[in-house]
Amino acid sequence: MPAEWEPHAATWLTWPRPEGISFPGRYEPVPDVYARFIRLLAEHEEVHINVWNEGRADWVRGLLREREVPLDRVSFHAFPAYEPWCRDHGPIFVVREQEGRRERAVIDWDYNAWGGKYPPHDLDDAVPRHVAALRGLRLFRPGIIMEGGSIEVNGRGTLLTTEACLLNPNRNPGLSKADIEHHLREQLGVTNILWLGDGIEGDDTDGHVDDLARFVGPRTVATIVEEDESDPNHGPLRENLERLRAMKDQDGSALEVVELPTPGRIEMEGQRVPASYANFYIANGVVVVPTFRHANDDRALGILQEHFGDRRVVGVDSTDLIWGLGSFHCISQQEPA
Repeated sequence: MPAEWEPHAATWLTWPRPEGISFPGRYEPVPDVYARFIRLLAEHEEVHINVWNEGRADWVRGLLREREVPLDRVSFHAFPAYEPWCRDHGPIFVVREQEGRRERAVIDWDYNAWGGKYPPHDLDDAVPRHVAALRGLRLFRPGIIMEGGSIEVNGRGTLLTTEACLLNPNRNPGLSKADIEHHLREQLGVTNILWLGDGIEGDDTDGHVDDLARFVGPRTVATIVEEDESDPNHGPLRENLERLRAMKDQDGSALEVVELPTPGRIEMEGQRVPASYANFYIANGVVVVPTFRHANDDRALGILQEHFGDRRVVGVDSTDLIWGLGSFHCISQQEPA
């Protein structure tokens, strides 16, 4: 599995349905957030959007046209899914060099909506098969539950994940930690698996790593740190930071660890949401970072820009999107070139 910063052929998204459960009572502003995201992506690569049906595709096409999104690089596919979290239900692309040719394939993990929390999810689970058929790619089906947001790779052999998610009995209760590591090595070509602990409060995925720590270079990890000692996230994030500082990459070299702030406690309708600057998405020429109308927004953008000198780091207000308990990384999936 290539690192996210390696060249993309495209980005895949699944358009959210107004009938879905992800944005209860607050769907109306979400399409505009998607439009801003897609406009940034389309400047640099193709964008493929899974939609419920052709009628929905026409509606989205009209919205994007109104928002001045260049449609020549945007394609629509009637691959229906109940909810929009393409990072988790979408295809995981892998590559290899074979007899001088670069080959691509799709890993189709089983998907159970984060431990069976949000049925039904059969249509979401089928999306990777549709994409593989469209692209004419070989499909591998390991037969275990796994979500794209639960794993993070540097493209050199190291994978970062969390115990809270991958060892949760609501995913693969019959598999040991060693069994799960075996599947990750077999399917993704990694040799070095690094385990963090718990996730952040309000995260219904049971601790996805893409809200916690992300590779911003082959040996460099940006990880969120909560400075307020009274915040419930302070302790778990401090423990993850200490773990990272002791970790090594696939070659035995210590990781460089960069601290990212958090936007603090953000509540909507009495519920804490998992707002995190770590949920950024790396596209070909741009890094899209969720912002939350907080004083730490500019600080986080500045830190990330230091580590993505070849890309423009852009903050996009994610206040409406985070009501769905995810942000730009959660809704996107990269297809390597």
